[in-house]
Amino acid sequence: MTNLRFAIIGCGRISPNHLAAAIQNKLDIVAICDLDEKKMEQTISTFDLGVAVTKYTDYRQMLAIEKPDLVAICTESGKHGQIALDCIDSGSHLIIEKPIALSLEEADQIIERAEAKNLKVSACHQNRFNKSVQKLREAVEAGRFGRLLHGTAHIRWNRGEDYYIQAPWRGTWQQDGGALMNQCIHNIDLLRWMMGDDIVEVVGMTDNLKHPFIEAEDLGIALVRFANGSYGVIEGTTNIYPQNFEETLYVFGDQGTVKIGGKSVNIIEEWLFADQLDDSQEVKAKYLENPPTVYGFGHTPLYADVIEAIEQDREPYVTAEDGRRALELVLAIYKSAAEKKSVQLPLEKASTLDFINLFHRVSESGQGYD
Repeated sequence: MTNLRFAIIGCGRISPNHLAAAIQNKLDIVAICDLDEKKMEQTISTFDLGVAVTKYTDYRQMLAIEKPDLVAICTESGKHGQIALDCIDSGSHLIIEKPIALSLEEADQIIERAEAKNLKVSACHQNRFNKSVQKLREAVEAGRFGRLLHGTAHIRWNRGEDYYIQAPWRGTWQQDGGALMNQCIHNIDLLRWMMGDDIVEVVGMTDNLKHPFIEAEDLGIALVRFANGSYGVIEGTTNIYPQNFEETLYVFGDQGTVKIGGKSVNIIEEWLFADQLDDSQEVKAKYLENPPTVYGFGHTPLYADVIEAIEQDREPYVTAEDGRRALELVLAIYKSAAEKKSVQLPLEKASTLDFINLFHRVSESGQGYD
């Protein structure tokens, strides 16, 4: 067991991945927090946490009493920002489930306060640790693609009404956003990371085609122009029949082509380079993963990295700034769709709250947003 005291806030859908990662990394789990007592009891039973773990319904009380070294925030997205700021003020390092916040202002406050207190904050974009993604990143950093031309991110998943009934905050502008913010932000993060990070311009369109019970979009499409002259294409939807189909990432350069697919970018499907430094079939076989869910295997190595970052006083592999960049791109797509024009980056201020009552379904009129 490490000497780091760990606590988790939120015992919902993604929390088992965090707790499993914490256990595998031998963190000292001292507390869990949720408004629902039954969820906490179930969590304690599932992971056999025992009486050493204290339950709290008030996270501020938990912070004051337990003084955890590291906290995982797994609540509704709209609460990430304020909880993160409170945790930083109390002196805790953080792993924040995606998105890091729902406004750029809160993301900036998280970054600034953490830097001022020398606390480590990692945005939980765990797919960066996929074997396939790590191999792709290695090729990008080695310059094997030559000139980067364009990349594409496709997230073709399914979410039915039961998913939203289970947690009514999903699909709302105040606590979530739509398909791009919730389901697609991982691959959006990867696309931005691979293609050079700095973005000049975004053009986006969104619609709600078959989810009238949510406020936000179930389809988002965007074109991205990067500062290095390359381009990106994003297609994200939760409308795929009858179930999750694929999550794919393509990178095209004048000296290389790579496609990573599978349900959560975990399988290298194409690996072609002019330099012929490795055998395509061997790479595909070596870097293949087959996780049981779309969450993949990335939480455990992400936790290991954050623990090491704390112990070595360095930045995590996935930083709060990385989380802000993914958030910024999604908000830029929303802004472009709402204003029906291209949006220039960087953005200083933007929030999902900006879009309350602003979007109307394209399909109702066939003529675009009212």
